[in-house]
Amino acid sequence: MNHIDINKLTSNFPLVRDLVDLKEVVWFNPKVTTTDQGLPYVGLTQDDVIDAQARLQRFAPYLAKAFPETAVTQGIIESEVVDIPKMKVALEKRYNTSISGQLRLKKDSHLPISGSIKARGGIYEVLTHAEKLAINAGLLSTDDNYEKLFSDKFREFFSQYSIAVGSTGNLGMSIGIMSAKLGFSVSVHMSADARQWKKDKLRSHGVNVVEYEQDYSIAVEEGRKEAEKDPNCFFIDDENSKTLFLGYAVAGLRLKRQFEEQGVRVDSEHPLFVYLPCGVGGGPGGVAFGLKLAFGDAVHCLFAEPTHSPCMLLGVYTQLHEGISVQEIGIDNVTAADGLAVGRASGFVGRAMERLIDGYYTIDDQELYDLLSLLNKEEGIKLEPSALAGMAGAVHVTQAKDYLQGLSLDSQKMQNATHLVWATGGGMVPADEMQKYLAQGK
Repeated sequence: MNHIDINKLTSNFPLVRDLVDLKEVVWFNPKVTTTDQGLPYVGLTQDDVIDAQARLQRFAPYLAKAFPETAVTQGIIESEVVDIPKMKVALEKRYNTSISGQLRLKKDSHLPISGSIKARGGIYEVLTHAEKLAINAGLLSTDDNYEKLFSDKFREFFSQYSIAVGSTGNLGMSIGIMSAKLGFSVSVHMSADARQWKKDKLRSHGVNVVEYEQDYSIAVEEGRKEAEKDPNCFFIDDENSKTLFLGYAVAGLRLKRQFEEQGVRVDSEHPLFVYLPCGVGGGPGGVAFGLKLAFGDAVHCLFAEPTHSPCMLLGVYTQLHEGISVQEIGIDNVTAADGLAVGRASGFVGRAMERLIDGYYTIDDQELYDLLSLLNKEEGIKLEPSALAGMAGAVHVTQAKDYLQGLSLDSQKMQNATHLVWATGGGMVPADEMQKYLAQGK
């Protein structure tokens, strides 16, 4: 663990004092630049995302067969976008502020197979690995109908190989369920904050769950060590994986199409603000990359983190990235938002995306519970605590007069704005567990 001189750090970066005091903070990034100038730093391109989209298309016949719940969408794993006008009114009342424009919810919380945003990246990375192995073994060509993968022959082939991942819960769910279905032997290394029901669900799918009493970074480290011992084991690295990142990025192209179908305009006169809960950063970073490719400078992305786990804000704001953890400044990294309980951010995502993310803010655990119960009351939508982190975003943006002025967004343009809260998980939370969440809300 590095020795961090906290006094020096707070005198150079005054906001750190508020983070240490667990206050809710909002920071708009002065380094944010145009999409054209920011995208080259990512090291990935539109072509990479189109390639990822094509791979998911190839796997669609297999997915439709292996997971009948995806048959409706012909094996494409996608979530709907819904209007939440009653919630908008409730937020205006709660925060005593008016929100210009429309408030909408992207329901990755209800994605099939694993019920969270991780169904995008996690499943995509497992499929990419499976495709590579099968093609190298001469069992598959990209011109084949991938439905053939749903067979004992392929399950037997994949059973010679194993997959490992470290997770706080949702990534482990998507990778565990997908890998086991294909026939891989799979181990999910779960941190202390992972919910019991997620571990139980994985075990019911035949997944080996390894539990730790420490946090996320230890689970990842141990998973990596375990995988290194076995040449046939593939380790999925949530902190540094470009494949995961691309799986998430496909969301941008798809959202563009969804908005076109719904008649939602996004351009310089009709800005789009997207609020993404952030853990280690791969999911929100990948989605934001895809959104920037799809909508350019008309989209503005903000990351939301719990006050007890503000690792991405800390890393980007101090420019220390993965060189600093929340524990090193005295924050415990213990939060009700289990999916966001990460102490050290992905250096890859922090650096790749720092010119493309407009702002970062933190939210208190009690606020997450209150918003969870408010959303259920107003709109009848049930999410897990992590997924509510984005809900306060529209309030922060509406109140940030200097920020909006800097973007030349006057009140007329803001009347045309779309605020999109990215709901990252909760669709598979057991009913009794959900009741406990709702009971915590005031």
